Amino acid sequence: MSARPFRVLGIQQIAIGGLDKQRLRRLWVELFGLSVTGYFVSERENVDEDICTIGTGPFAVEVDLMQPLDPEKKPAVHATPLNHVGLWVDDLPRAVEWLSAQGVRFAPGGIRRGAAGFDICFIHPKGNDEFPVSGEGVLIELVQAPPEVVQALKTWADAHTDAGG
Repeated sequence: MSARPFRVLGIQQIAIGGLDKQRLRRLWVELFGLSVTGYFVSERENVDEDICTIGTGPFAVEVDLMQPLDPEKKPAVHATPLNHVGLWVDDLPRAVEWLSAQGVRFAPGGIRRGAAGFDICFIHPKGNDEFPVSGEGVLIELVQAPPEVVQALKTWADAHTDAGG
């Protein structure tokens, strides 16, 4: 296996879907105290989403509260399989190229602009004969980190790796 040409820098987001976004807001915004920092609606993605945040700066984690525009259409953002974890990566195109060569199965759609404005793509939760490596039941979103996040997280990771952590 060739050397990995990219680095996973940290958790970028957690996405949680349900039929009623207000029920999700009750827990995550009202009770846990997360801030709503944006909204995203897409007919193509069948989603009405509140973008919430916990933490600050490059260490902020996005928590997306999603409900379908139409519960009968796909993608079914309220269904458990579309709940997902997003990971910051420092070089998304190289990550996709290298991971594909290692047999990782990506979901349809390729690299595209995501709800928060970053380039994204998804690792499929199930493998197949051609691409047997998957998220093993978990949808994983790879997110291109902006330069300031790349630098801050690399600096933090290097400092903690050097300290043996």
